[in-house]
Amino acid sequence: MNLPNLLTLSRIFAVPLLVVVLLTRVYNPERQVESLSVILATVIFLGASITDYFDGYLARRRRQVTTLGILLDPIADKLLISAAFISLVELGWAPAWMVVIIVGRELAITGLRSIAARQGLTIDASELGKLKMVSQVLAVTLIILSNLVFWLKPLSLAALWLTVIFALASAVDYFRKFWKAVGIRGQANRGEKPVLLKKSRSDVRTQ
Repeated sequence: MNLPNLLTLSRIFAVPLLVVVLLTRVYNPERQVESLSVILATVIFLGASITDYFDGYLARRRRQVTTLGILLDPIADKLLISAAFISLVELGWAPAWMVVIIVGRELAITGLRSIAARQGLTIDASELGKLKMVSQVLAVTLIILSNLVFWLKPLSLAALWLTVIFALASAVDYFRKFWKAVGIRGQANRGEKPVLLKKSRSDVRTQ
């Protein structure tokens, strides 16, 4: 157990806290969500999201990349994002069909990563995956804050559409790389000269 792994665990522990704050919101007499609920949910979500950068950064800087961290980091990301989006659907703040696409992508890629790992394959993280993560954080933050700052609603909807687009594009890219890696493995098993696939760094955690 080290500081990067503790940061990853803190992101997991923040998930139930975020859900409680979002789903037990407090209304004012005009039946509007109290600003304290919105601000607190935003702080918890952004604070947890920021740990996703620092745990990887510190692990690389301190040379503390561990198997536990590599396993926990994507799980923590998916728990946080999925819990946030599902809570937004429960509140009626986000369309369910868009959230199904976003969460479904996370589950599909998790399954694909498990298959790749069992075959000894490492697939490079793409820029699309990083953009997807940034757009997810931006979309959730804007959707929550739009209940306090109403002119943010159009921006929150645009960010949500971007998230869906990046989710689909990064999923297609990940599947393409997976099949390419499987093809190279098949060539190697048949004794053919494989086309070299760029290996990912072991400390790259973002999907």
